Amino acid sequence: MSSYLIAVTTQIGIYGLLTLSLSLQYGYTGLINFGQVGFYAIGAYAAALLGTALGWGPWGSLAAAALFAAVAAVPIGLLTLRLREDYLAIVTLGFAEVVRLTIVAEDWLTNGTAGISGIARPFAALGVGIERDLAFLALILVALVLVAVGLGVIVRSPFGRIVKAIRDDEDAVRVLGKEPFVPRIKVLCLGAAIAGFAGGLQAQYIGYVGPDQFISYVTFIIWIAMIIGGTRSFLGAIVGAGVVLLFLEGSRFLRDELPDISETALASARLAIVGLALILTMLYRPGGLVGGKDAR
Repeated sequence: MSSYLIAVTTQIGIYGLLTLSLSLQYGYTGLINFGQVGFYAIGAYAAALLGTALGWGPWGSLAAAALFAAVAAVPIGLLTLRLREDYLAIVTLGFAEVVRLTIVAEDWLTNGTAGISGIARPFAALGVGIERDLAFLALILVALVLVAVGLGVIVRSPFGRIVKAIRDDEDAVRVLGKEPFVPRIKVLCLGAAIAGFAGGLQAQYIGYVGPDQFISYVTFIIWIAMIIGGTRSFLGAIVGAGVVLLFLEGSRFLRDELPDISETALASARLAIVGLALILTMLYRPGGLVGGKDAR
C-alpha cells in the first residue's frame, strides 16, 4: 500500500508541475495553451533518447528536457503571439497532435508505438525498492516547491506586473509604451520548459515512454485541475492537481465494489463526475478552491 501511495503522490507532483506551467501561461498572462501535452512529450522523449541512445546521466537529461521543450515553443510563439488568443489555442492543439504523430511515424528515432524503455532514473545507487522511490518523490516535491516559489517571485516582479497587465488590458500596455509580444513569448517558453521538465521526470520515473501517454486528454486534465484549484493561484494549481488525481486514482477501487459495471462505463462515469465538478466550480466558486468564491 505504501508503494501505491508513493506512486500516486509522485504523479500528483508531476501533474502539479504541469498545472503550474499552465497557471503561469493562462492565469497570469492570458495565453490559451491547448497543447501543453506536446511540450510534456518533447521533454519526456528528450530525456529518454539522451539517457538511452547517448548515455547521458539523468540530471543532464532532465536539464535538456526543459531546454528542448522551451526551444520548441519559440516558433509557435513567433507564429501566433502577435495574433488573437484564439490562434494560439488552435495552433497549440494542432501542435500537440503533430508531436504525437511524429513520435509514431519516426520509429527510427522514437521506436514508434513500441516506445523507449530502460530509461535511467536518479538515485540508482539506492537500488530498486521503496528507498529509491521515496528519494525520487522527494526530488519531485522539492522541484514542485522551487517552481511554485520561483513563479511567485516572477509574477510579483516588474516583469510579472507587465504580463498581468497584458492579460487584463493589452491596449493599455501598448499605450504605456510596452510591447506585449516579448513578455508573452518568454512566458510561453518558460511554461513549456516546466512542462518539458515534468515530462523528463515522468520518463525517468516510469522508465518507459510511448506515444499513448501523450494524448490530448492529459492537457484537458491539467486545465480542469487548474480551474478547480484556482487559475490565478500557484497553490491552487497544486491543490487542483491533487484533487483531480486523487479522484481519478481513488475511483478505480470502485471497480471492486461494482463488478457488474464495465471498465469503460466506469471510466466514462469518472469523466462525467470530473466535468460536473468543473461546472459547479465555475458556477459557485469561479476563483477555484484556493482562489476564493468571488475571485475572477
